[in-house]
Amino acid sequence: MKSIVISASAKLQDKIEYWTKHFKNKGYEVIDYPKQIDLKYYENRHKEFYSNLEKTKIYFLMNETKNNIEGYIGASSAAELNYVIIQNLIHDKKIEIYILNRPSKQVHSYDEVMFWAKLGWVKFYNENEL
Repeated sequence: MKSIVISASAKLQDKIEYWTKHFKNKGYEVIDYPKQIDLKYYENRHKEFYSNLEKTKIYFLMNETKNNIEGYIGASSAAELNYVIIQNLIHDKKIEIYILNRPSKQVHSYDEVMFWAKLGWVKFYNENEL
């Protein structure tokens, strides 16, 4: 069974729930996903999430529309995406990286994401592949 970590804005809990069920129904082990938590637990939760990024076989960036921006990627998700790419480059991991939607040009990391897609470091989601 392949493991997967879902990354997204924690404010999109209904979409996170949908994708978590989607991947579980397809036989994936969802080892982590964004959760809304009390700030006093934020540091430990952050460490746990990044630790799971190191353990996963698949990273799925669920960049749904948020704040009227299609393919929204916030600062935290961009940092997580960077972290997984660095794991692949420096530590020779083979984490498969999928992004749900092409980001809007309004997204601050638009140029980097599109460049990484051109390099083949990230793929845009295709249900037939994942």
